[in-house]
Amino acid sequence: MVVGTVRLAFTCSCFFGSAALCSTTYSKAHMSDIHGRTVGVWTLLSCTLCFLCAFNLGSRPIYTATFLSLVYAYGHFIFEYLVFHTVRAASLAGLGFFAVPSIAWMLLEWNSHGPVLRTSAKQP
Repeated sequence: MVVGTVRLAFTCSCFFGSAALCSTTYSKAHMSDIHGRTVGVWTLLSCTLCFLCAFNLGSRPIYTATFLSLVYAYGHFIFEYLVFHTVRAASLAGLGFFAVPSIAWMLLEWNSHGPVLRTSAKQP
């Protein structure tokens, strides 16, 4: 829920404030209005996945899609930082503050929320 709420705030920033949170992630030279809105929609989709996952922890496909959205998003920002130099190190660290613990936590909880399969044992 916390990660989804943070992503929702990031989405609002991308849609409604060019000088706000969204534009601080990328360097000003690489940030256009359409880029900000595209990042906003992408973040809104991953925010939706976070909320769906929080309310449906037993759904393996939703859990997997949410986990992969975190991996893909943070991987994208790492790639932008290392290859294109369009993301600042401070922004990467700020994004990692939420992404890395979320990814680790989801990995630790990977089999905790699925349906429990029990074998039927004959009662004497």
